[in-house]
Amino acid sequence: MMSSGSCLDSLQDGLITACAWDSRIRGEFFHQTTFSVPLTQVKSFISDIKSLVKIEPKSLCGLELHYGILMRYVTSSPAYLGKETEALDFDITYYRAKDPLTPRLYEDFIEEIEQIALFKYNALPHWGKNRNLAFDGVIRKYNNAPAFLKVKESYDPKGLFSSEWTDQILGIKGNVTIVKDGCALEGLCICSKDVHCAPAKGYLCRPGKVYKEARVCTRVDGIISVI
Repeated sequence: MMSSGSCLDSLQDGLITACAWDSRIRGEFFHQTTFSVPLTQVKSFISDIKSLVKIEPKSLCGLELHYGILMRYVTSSPAYLGKETEALDFDITYYRAKDPLTPRLYEDFIEEIEQIALFKYNALPHWGKNRNLAFDGVIRKYNNAPAFLKVKESYDPKGLFSSEWTDQILGIKGNVTIVKDGCALEGLCICSKDVHCAPAKGYLCRPGKVYKEARVCTRVDGIISVI
């Protein structure tokens, strides 16, 4: 288990010792994308990222404002929803605006990396450090998912420990994708139309630059004056 330390129950000191993510202060506010790429595919995945960065060397500079890209090796696990093969975890933290309809600089590059990992290399998303799109159909990536759901049902037949969100990501009921104007900016969907991005601000839905199957919100020069 991870612990946040004493900042959660610190003294009444004017929030001087509040947690960095406490909503009462102007603390940390960001997106996270974290996934595990099978070890046998890591070389190809990194090669794709290098090809993407060659197109625009400044595209990942924003990550340095946070923690860069953290990597760590993980071993396989017999747990029903554990890693089925040895893998490398990639942890990416990046800018998130307070306004959900505000696009990010070079956001198409981060979105493409996200989709390359999840869909081209079938990476497993971290259960807590991701946006909605990472969990679309994720339960199908686990061979032991039926066994997990059977055990879950036997221990909690009335769903007392479930929520609308857990039902969605486990494929029991509902869908994690939320389709609306600007949904791709927050990772609520993968864009399929320009309105899923921010067309009034020059960001349109376009194919990926390296992974052509990707659909990302890309800034298109001159489009603002047209709309």
